[in-house]
Amino acid sequence: MQKKLTITVDEKVYAGLQKVIGRGHISEFIESLVRPHVLPREIEYGYKAMAADKVREAEAEEWIEGTLGDGADETR
Repeated sequence: MQKKLTITVDEKVYAGLQKVIGRGHISEFIESLVRPHVLPREIEYGYKAMAADKVREAEAEEWIEGTLGDGADETR
């Protein structure tokens, strides 16, 4: 669910946002900047959930083991 937020910024900042980010994309841009500061543990929970998925972890380990030798065979 989204909530509407009204903020006040300098008119030059607003003009810059419109020019660089584009109308209709400012909210997304601001949210992407703010999110890690107010929800810092979100990524940690995501990694924990992925690590708890044993099937996914086994597939990832198999893939990693299968690619270990790839770099040694490349010519430079």
